[in-house]
Amino acid sequence: MDTGAAPKPTVVLCPGIGGAGHFGPMAQLAELFLEHGYSATVVLIEPPIHSSDSDASFLARIAAAHPSVSFHVLPPLPPPDFAASSEHPFLLVLRLLRRYNDRLEAFLRHSTILPRALVVDQFYVEAIDVAAALGVPAYTFVSSGASALAVFVQVLTLLAGRETGLKELGDAPLQLAGVPPLPASHLVKDLLEHPEEDAMCRAMVNILTRGMETRGVLVNTFESLENRAVQALRDPVSISLPGGRALPPVCCVGPLVSNAKLGKQDRRDGEELAAERRQHECLDWLDAQPERSVVFLCFGSMGSLPESQLREIAAGLEASNHRFLWVVRTPPGRDAADIKKILEQRADPDLDALLPEGFLERTECRGLVVKSWAPQREVLGHRATGAFVTHCGWNSALEGVVSGVPMLCWPLYAEQRMNKVFMTDDGGGGMGVGVEVEGYAAGFVGAAEVEAKVRWVMDAERSREVRARVAARREEAEAALVPGGSSRRSFLQFLSDAEAVRERLGN
Repeated sequence: MDTGAAPKPTVVLCPGIGGAGHFGPMAQLAELFLEHGYSATVVLIEPPIHSSDSDASFLARIAAAHPSVSFHVLPPLPPPDFAASSEHPFLLVLRLLRRYNDRLEAFLRHSTILPRALVVDQFYVEAIDVAAALGVPAYTFVSSGASALAVFVQVLTLLAGRETGLKELGDAPLQLAGVPPLPASHLVKDLLEHPEEDAMCRAMVNILTRGMETRGVLVNTFESLENRAVQALRDPVSISLPGGRALPPVCCVGPLVSNAKLGKQDRRDGEELAAERRQHECLDWLDAQPERSVVFLCFGSMGSLPESQLREIAAGLEASNHRFLWVVRTPPGRDAADIKKILEQRADPDLDALLPEGFLERTECRGLVVKSWAPQREVLGHRATGAFVTHCGWNSALEGVVSGVPMLCWPLYAEQRMNKVFMTDDGGGGMGVGVEVEGYAAGFVGAAEVEAKVRWVMDAERSREVRARVAARREEAEAALVPGGSSRRSFLQFLSDAEAVRERLGN
């Protein structure tokens, strides 16, 4: 008689080739499935272009923090010849992802148990075809927020009803459901074109459309943070797809950030954690600073700034007379718009050459400059960190929120200008957790602006309202993740709906 326990239901998660902002949250989502009695496998694809957030050390750090999650790397395919192609690198990567479908399907077919569901990253929609071939329900994971998703879906309808792109609107505000008024110029650059005229716009429209054709959408947010956007996404009268088609069910499962201070413990042993901490002298440096006295500046895993801008930041920090911890990456090549040059930039920066002469010596008693990378979640959660200068990537925004740290918003690329609007607006459906650093739209922020905003945010009285709002958001984030909290209830409803779908499909 077989007395063995029944195997756990399995879910497979596919982050594609999205870097830190996609892979990290999906690993956290895998942990959430584990907590609810599932086994979880994250399927990885070797990045065709190596960068500081996609190399083996980064993947190893994430995997080490999630020992109960299974990670499987698909057999690699030859990467595209980026240098020889005239096509945009993103289009070449999409073609590569399509080629990986055969390998993903082969892995799933040869698995002991067919997965109950396939969860795909919002940019890895090619994997939806694999789910369909296997008869497995597919779900979309949106690693950006609900506000950005609400904009993306409505832009699909806008483009479908126009003969030209949206670029001609300039800074004219778009009045969209669920979000504050948004300057058209702040949309993702490729969506300002028209899909019939621009290959990148056409690819983006296809990705966004297909991502809304799955059985459900999991969003890395919590309802009270983006309540207006969430309600609009769930209301077919407010937001629908082109042709009036309703969106699939939207489930808020966040904030999905690293475990620190969110009711969970890192599962690595004490010696391993202590060894990692020894590698990051910035944490020891923070230990020696007064409470809430340090401004942390970090522009993401791909946020490289030109040398002239780095010098302005340095001058502003020095003039502010405040303590700072600053992550500096090597500036991009001369053509900062060339994504290949940005992604391939791997060398540690030469700080003496990049920063003003004598800056490091003059500020050594109150500042620390770190090359290329710092443990951002740990820094934000440290008692000494009092403010965060951020590029407004969604993962960084959430980490700032759950740490209760007010933010100075300096967007660089992708959807970050949109996020800046959502983060700084405090009355039209935004979060009110930060203030804008002026000059980003023109591509250059002066030293005087850096100094002024650092002084403002570190003045407890002048920044009192923003600090109060972000403190409240932090409490709401913690409440969303406890048993019975909004994100936990939403995830349980998702699991119930997913099981009902599986039973109807008969697998």
